[in-house]
Amino acid sequence: MQKLLRDSHTIAIVGLSPIPSKPSYQVALYLQQKGYKIIPVYPRGGEILGERVYKSIKEIKESVDIFVIFRSGEKCYTITQEILSTHSPKAIWLQLGIINDEAKALAESQGVRFVQDCCIKIQREKNE
Repeated sequence: MQKLLRDSHTIAIVGLSPIPSKPSYQVALYLQQKGYKIIPVYPRGGEILGERVYKSIKEIKESVDIFVIFRSGEKCYTITQEILSTHSPKAIWLQLGIINDEAKALAESQGVRFVQDCCIKIQREKNE
């Protein structure tokens, strides 16, 4: 995991809330402060943390190293399908408390690393 985080530069956060007190916002802010390029994905669009918000994964045209998902576990298979149909990330990462074994099997069958039930911020802090 530490190598993945060291070798990654661009992180899309699916379900990034514009509300500063929400965990997704706090994680995104932390990652941004550590030098990662953040790509917010949120259905209302707009701007979060100074970055353009994409309403869907399909709108993202740039290369993404890691997709971090802040959505309920049951939605993760469909989200994983959408990611894999439009991108070739190094990893798909489900945040703490989010699990979907079918999404994991799908990602791994296409050679994409899959992390679930794990906080990317906590893992990144281990590099400090």
